Amino acid sequence: MTAYWLAQGVGVIAFLIGITTFINRDERRFKKQLSLYSAIIGVHFFLMGAFPAGSSAMLNAIRTLITLRTRNVWVMVLFIVLTGGLGLAKFHNPIELLPVAGTIVSTWALFRFKGLPMRCVIWCSTGCWVIHNFWLGSIGGTLIEGSFLVMNGLNIIRFWRMQRRGIDPFKVETAVHKESAAR
Repeated sequence: MTAYWLAQGVGVIAFLIGITTFINRDERRFKKQLSLYSAIIGVHFFLMGAFPAGSSAMLNAIRTLITLRTRNVWVMVLFIVLTGGLGLAKFHNPIELLPVAGTIVSTWALFRFKGLPMRCVIWCSTGCWVIHNFWLGSIGGTLIEGSFLVMNGLNIIRFWRMQRRGIDPFKVETAVHKESAAR
């Protein structure tokens, strides 16, 4: 029983770290914070005995940091193959494939999209994690992914409305990318 509460405690710590992730408009800070959250929630899932979710979360952490350096298609394919292979190797219930599918979809989004389209695809991926975490009984995982679903959904609407009014909600990010490309 102690291991169960330790696992739930780590999940709550991940919740506290992850709660502000989707508020970031700066993509670098967003990805760094998402990576930290993913590593901690990965430990939570391993402690809960959910290997496919734990391995998917750990790969999320590494993959998200790597997308800060490269968006190479072959690197993306490598992470998709690793996620699928590790997830399929140890699943016991079909619902355990939801975080694997969610990770594959978010990998594709992080390597191929930026800004609002990336957040929309990640929002769909989050739905897979919410269902899995609820099924697993992960208190922190369900709270955080449910919060991600709501917060990212509201931010998607807010950013979309800003774009409709001619405001670029990702202006800071765009300026930084242009500046680094000019160097």
